Amino acid sequence: MGLSEGSAPFCRGPGVFAVPARCVGVLMLLLLGIWDARAQSEFQTSSVYLWKTGPWGRCMGDDCGPGGIQTRAVWCAHVEGWTTLPTNCKQPERPDNQQSCFRVCDWHKELYDWQIGSWNQCRPVLSRSHEKPLECLRGEEGIQTRDITCIQKSNGVPAEDVICEYFEPKPRQEQACLIPCRQDCIVAEFSPWSECSKTCGNGLQHRTRHVVAPPQFGGSACPNLTEFQICQSSPCTVEESLYSLNVGPWSSCSVPHSRQIRQARKRGKNKDKEKDREKAVRDPEARELIKKKRNRNRQNRQENKYWDIQIGYQTRQVTCTHRNGKTAALSFCKQDKLPITFQSCVITKECQVSEWSEWTPCSKTCFDMTTPKGNRTRSRTIKQLPVGSESECPQLEEAEQCISQGDGVAPCITYGWRTTEWTECRVDPLLSQQDKRRGNQTALCGGGIQTREMYCVQANENLLSYLNTLKDKEESQSQSKSKASAAPLLSITFEITASRPVDRKLCTAPLPSTSQLCHIPCPTECETSAWSAWGPCTYESCDDPQAKKGFKLRKRRITNEPTGGTGNCPHLLEAIPCEEPSCYDWRITGLEECIPDNEKPCGPGTQVPVVVCVNSDGEEVDRQLCRDAIYPIPVACEAPCPKDCVLSMWSAWSSCSHTCSGKTTEGKQMRARSILAYAGEGGIQCPNISALQEMRSCNEHSCTVYHWQTGPWGQCIEDTSVSAFNSSASWNGEATCSVGMQTRKVICVRVNVGQVGPKKCPESLRPETVRPCLLPCRKDCIVTPFSDWTMCPSSCQEGGVTVRKQSRHRVIIQLPANGGRECPDSLFEERECEASPVCHSYRWKTHKWRRCQLVPWYVRQDSPGAHETCGPGLQARAITCRRQDGGQADISECLKYAGPLPPLTQMCQIPCQDDCQFTNWSKFSPCNGDCGGVRTRKRTLVGKSKKKDKCRNSQLYPLIENQFCPCDKYSAQPVGNWSDCILPEGKMEVLLGMKVQGDIKECGQGYRYQAMACYDQNNRLVETSRCNSHGYIEEACIIPCPSDCKLSEWSNWSRCSKSCGSGVKVRSKWLREKPYNGGRPCPKLDHVNQVYEVVPCHSDCSQYIWVTEPWSVCKVTNVDLKENCGEGVQTRKVRCMLNTVDGPSDTVEDYLCDPEEMPLGARKCTLPCPEDCVMSEWGSWSQCSLPCNGSSVRERSAESLRQPDDGKPCPAATEAEACTLNKNCYHYDYNVTDWSTCQLSEKAVCGNGIKTRMLDCVRSDGKSVDLKYCEELGLEKTWQMNMSCVVECPVNCQLSDWSPWSECSQTCGLTGKMIRRRTINQPFQGDGRPCPSQMEQFKPCPVKPCYRWQYGQWSPCKVEDAQCGEGTRVRNISCVVYDGSLEDVGKVVDEEFCGEIEPIIDGDKKVILEETCTVPCPGDCYLREWSEWSLCQLTCVNGEDLGFGGIQVRSRAVIIQELENQHLCPEQALETRPCNDGQCYEYKWMASPWKGSSRTVWCQRSDGLNVTGGCLVMRQPDADRSCNPPCSHPHAYCSETRTCSCEDGYTEVMSSDGTLEQCTLIPVVVIPTMEDKKGDVKTSRAVNPTQPSSNQSGRGRTWFLQPFGPDGRLKTWVYGVAAGAFVLLIFIVSMIYLACKKPKKPQRRQNNRLKPLTLAYDGDADM
Repeated sequence: MGLSEGSAPFCRGPGVFAVPARCVGVLMLLLLGIWDARAQSEFQTSSVYLWKTGPWGRCMGDDCGPGGIQTRAVWCAHVEGWTTLPTNCKQPERPDNQQSCFRVCDWHKELYDWQIGSWNQCRPVLSRSHEKPLECLRGEEGIQTRDITCIQKSNGVPAEDVICEYFEPKPRQEQACLIPCRQDCIVAEFSPWSECSKTCGNGLQHRTRHVVAPPQFGGSACPNLTEFQICQSSPCTVEESLYSLNVGPWSSCSVPHSRQIRQARKRGKNKDKEKDREKAVRDPEARELIKKKRNRNRQNRQENKYWDIQIGYQTRQVTCTHRNGKTAALSFCKQDKLPITFQSCVITKECQVSEWSEWTPCSKTCFDMTTPKGNRTRSRTIKQLPVGSESECPQLEEAEQCISQGDGVAPCITYGWRTTEWTECRVDPLLSQQDKRRGNQTALCGGGIQTREMYCVQANENLLSYLNTLKDKEESQSQSKSKASAAPLLSITFEITASRPVDRKLCTAPLPSTSQLCHIPCPTECETSAWSAWGPCTYESCDDPQAKKGFKLRKRRITNEPTGGTGNCPHLLEAIPCEEPSCYDWRITGLEECIPDNEKPCGPGTQVPVVVCVNSDGEEVDRQLCRDAIYPIPVACEAPCPKDCVLSMWSAWSSCSHTCSGKTTEGKQMRARSILAYAGEGGIQCPNISALQEMRSCNEHSCTVYHWQTGPWGQCIEDTSVSAFNSSASWNGEATCSVGMQTRKVICVRVNVGQVGPKKCPESLRPETVRPCLLPCRKDCIVTPFSDWTMCPSSCQEGGVTVRKQSRHRVIIQLPANGGRECPDSLFEERECEASPVCHSYRWKTHKWRRCQLVPWYVRQDSPGAHETCGPGLQARAITCRRQDGGQADISECLKYAGPLPPLTQMCQIPCQDDCQFTNWSKFSPCNGDCGGVRTRKRTLVGKSKKKDKCRNSQLYPLIENQFCPCDKYSAQPVGNWSDCILPEGKMEVLLGMKVQGDIKECGQGYRYQAMACYDQNNRLVETSRCNSHGYIEEACIIPCPSDCKLSEWSNWSRCSKSCGSGVKVRSKWLREKPYNGGRPCPKLDHVNQVYEVVPCHSDCSQYIWVTEPWSVCKVTNVDLKENCGEGVQTRKVRCMLNTVDGPSDTVEDYLCDPEEMPLGARKCTLPCPEDCVMSEWGSWSQCSLPCNGSSVRERSAESLRQPDDGKPCPAATEAEACTLNKNCYHYDYNVTDWSTCQLSEKAVCGNGIKTRMLDCVRSDGKSVDLKYCEELGLEKTWQMNMSCVVECPVNCQLSDWSPWSECSQTCGLTGKMIRRRTINQPFQGDGRPCPSQMEQFKPCPVKPCYRWQYGQWSPCKVEDAQCGEGTRVRNISCVVYDGSLEDVGKVVDEEFCGEIEPIIDGDKKVILEETCTVPCPGDCYLREWSEWSLCQLTCVNGEDLGFGGIQVRSRAVIIQELENQHLCPEQALETRPCNDGQCYEYKWMASPWKGSSRTVWCQRSDGLNVTGGCLVMRQPDADRSCNPPCSHPHAYCSETRTCSCEDGYTEVMSSDGTLEQCTLIPVVVIPTMEDKKGDVKTSRAVNPTQPSSNQSGRGRTWFLQPFGPDGRLKTWVYGVAAGAFVLLIFIVSMIYLACKKPKKPQRRQNNRLKPLTLAYDGDADM
């Protein structure tokens, strides 16, 4: 309903069938909407699915280049990302999954490359939309791009980027850049005003300025460079000329008309006919001579093909110009002689060259990517040299880099370093000065240094690989077939295969080291233990006992194996012949209890010995072995009865008094016993004292001791009977090649007598006399083949150079050893070169000048005097190239070697009838050397001029010129600094290929030099020989010799710090002299300048022992007369004795034994009474069980020696005590000492050493005891007792020899110097001598004057016979001498000094002595000359270069002569050029002090130049400081702060709004002076402001108290005065208060009794 209602009005109409237009439109809209909705739904369904592609894969294919194929993945995906079936996507839109591509191979790298274009202009970043700052600080950021394409190198055709990206990533195509701040034009200050343009009437004067920096980066243009003002002079009396003759420029050079040329030829033919007539007259000989001359001239003219000189003419116009610039008729310019309007000229011909030749073959004929590329060249020749042209010929040769490629190109030879074998290890170069002076340097060992040489060879001939293959070959040979003594095949073919040395410069790799540290093993001395005790008499061999011959032996063992085997040790066995030898014997270890005979309780009895069977070494063996030995019989004894005397057991036998028995010596030993109890009545009495001791003989063998003595092993001699060892066997680390035998002498020696028969020594123990040995390989000398002969000079030689020599050399790689082949004598050969050709030098040969050629007649016929064939013209000549010997040469040789071309044309003059003709001036005659002499030059008249009176007038035309000779006086003066101190040249001391840096050629007396310069009387530099000087002042100097640190010798070792166990012993050196002048530094010293060596030491705890004698008889103190018994004291002797293998021997001082261990020498005792029980001495205590925790006990026991009578008890036979820690019970543990310092052999300086430490057995109370206590406990030893260590070797710095002196740094002048250098061959190491700091020395060169050509000033521009227009200006060149510095402008000398110098001025070969110029006509407006180029200026921010390069500028200002002609003025000109040596300049505002309310403000560059522009306008300081409103009050002025202030003497009165209302007078304090009569009166008065002060000067000083400052505020001193006044006021008030205050009354006492007064009298009489 809504629809029908709403739409009814649209379709309702007057008729039934009528359809209005409005209804049609609605229907159309409905149809369009339906169609669009359907289309949209179709689009939505199709756009849900999209084709997706992966990246292209690698280009695949069989061949390189185009034709490869690459693929990629293609799939259908939903817009949300998930993959779907391909049918959902539109098939026609499916992208390709395969495409053809270019397959890149490695060899394409040489064919394709990136072509990188230059960066485009920097463009601003458009996205930056923020407002620009008012002040530009650095510039605007921008972006610049460049084109990068992959191209084929050969033809530059673009290729796909993929090809180049295969080898190298694509360079970036855009980069950030900076658009600097705009720079306005900067100009200098104006010059002063010029003079007035007119000397009378009204004129103009101008001033100009030049541009300092051009506008850049959109800066504003330059202001006017010229300012004018009208100037007035006195009125003109003469009428000023309004017209001027103006000469125009010369036209271009024109060729004369061909008709004129034909006429000239015709005239020439007529002349030829006349000549022919003359020829007919002459004789045939003359005709022949003329013919030869013509032919020669024709040949000479052949060179003209290069020049083709054609003389033409040029003209110019002469006009008459009005001041307003308009041209008038010539008649207005009243002048008798008009300027010449024609002249001869040379037709300009440009240089013509041939086409380029083909490229030459590449200089590098091999292929190698690492070494530099080769070069190839091409050339072209000159067809036509330039004539009259400004431009020179183009380059005739061109070179480019190239590489040779292809299958047939061989790889390049490469070069590498090879080294010889290392020399023997040497220790002496490491010694200090002190060590060297100590003398004995033999058998040095330890750390050393060894050297080798290096040489350059072709790297593809590898020596080491050859040696390895040779070694393998030898090994295989020796394994397959062994020979008895085959000589080593080490160097049979070596000379053929060793690389030949080449020039060292060919090797570019880093140098291998030529020295290294090495080690010589130090010989170990043989160390033996002490002798053992003499053994029993035994057979030589118990396995084979012979007769009754026996020996007593004693032995010692090797404790330290020596270098080279045990053959170097002393004998280890000594023997004494003896009788009745036996191999086994019974040893009594003790006696059993004394058993009385007949089973009685006491009385005589026997003791059975307790025995064991021992061998000759004292070791217990099976008892069966002693079956042949005599068994010990029981010993008689006495078991005391109750009343018998009781004796103790016998003590042990003492050590034997002598080790052997002889005529004067007999070995004795004794034993003793003591009385323990005396006998009672009826008992057996005690024996006398002598019976208490026993003595027996010992060591009854004679003192004749024998031993085998061995000599040193002999040389190893080849033993052919033994088959050869494997060649890889090694002996002491060296390769060995065969087996030999060594022998030595063995003799029997009787001690202290000498050699005896061998039967005296035990034969079975005889050392061996023969042993096998291994022979080291024979090493032949190995040398390289000779190098190639050095090159002879290939180029020709200048002048008479001496014949050069060529040489060749070879290098010893391996020195001979062990009888190998010796080295050849000659390692260096020399021969003379063949004479090289002498260089051809070339010169230009100039031929005769041709006829002077005038301007053609038809051109000059209208000029005055044209009827005469005379006047100025041009003439040409031929030039040929000749060798020095006169032979013809190609012109290119002269262009290279003969210097500049001589002029081809010159101005000439065909004299007119009235002209005077002269020859050229001769050279000045030489000066004779006399001071004040005269030299002359002459000329003569020529031709008809000789007859003319005018020409013979010597006043007008002088024929002789005189000149005074200079008075030469020379003076020498030193210039520059002194050179370094230079030692006289001499060979360094070389010690077997190793320089010993020492005390001879590195120091001592040398000389230093200062250059001398010679000057003449005009202070011009001349050759030093003029001053009779060889160029130097020489002065002796000293290079101090380095002195090494000097220490004392080692002190003796201290005693071991412990007498028992492990301690340390120390020795030291102390400083005797510190190092100086770069000597070897000291080792690290302690605070008392000493250096220590600490080693552990071990003292044998049983070395010294306490030895006690038996106790004496107990001496009873309370003697009972009846019985000798009871309490008493007994003593014994205690001695400290040296303990040896044979027992204690000598008594020594008691302090050597441990005082804590000293046994008691006296004790209380009880002497048993008769019938008492007698006990033996207590036995030793049993051992405490460990650990000592107090719970265990120890015991000792005694035996009953005499039983008591019945009823009497015996004391306890055992005694026990608790084991207490550190009292009678101890724990033991190992302790390890600190490491010693690194120990070297006595003969070593440095190198490998050893650190040692020792084990110590420490008791729990801290005391060191014998190691056996710890060993018995079986404690674990986990420590390493030795450790290798290294003492750094003190390697002195080794320097190379000084290089030869370099060429002088300057070819001439005062500052030239020569330098020589040296390098460090071996840096110092450890405490070696450091390298000196001076690695280069300089020496001044002899002073030579410098000469150069220099232009003079241009002459003023001159127009011949006219007032203005184009003229010429000239200048000359002169030879100047200067001192080589840029500052020296030079002094003019004779041109002959510059004779050998090519005329190059300011780097330009073209010398210009004349040039056209313009003289402006009066009234012309014209441009001035160019200003000088400005300084090179960089674009900078805060002194930092932005990298835009430097720029220079010059400018031309406009000059106006008439104001009416301003419209004719040209524009002012500006020219810029880039430059290199630029600087950053800053511009700052400067201001002068204020003068009133104004000051001058200007802009200044940082180098002090005042400029306009460059400074920021917004930062310009004020130049005016007037107050607003103005200061109109009386005595007021405008202050710096732009506020009104009052003058001195007045104070400001300010209004409420801060402005000045009036200036009020300040009261004046007058302080009169001494001269004032009223000087003692001070007056203060008010001064009427309108009246002047009546105070005269000198009568007093006036102080104006002005409390207000110029800003209207109170001054600081006012506050100070107010504060002071306030404090003073408080002080006065306080004083008044204190003065007026009433004092307090004292309180009255209630009881006012008088106290007594006590006076002390001090002795005064008044008291």
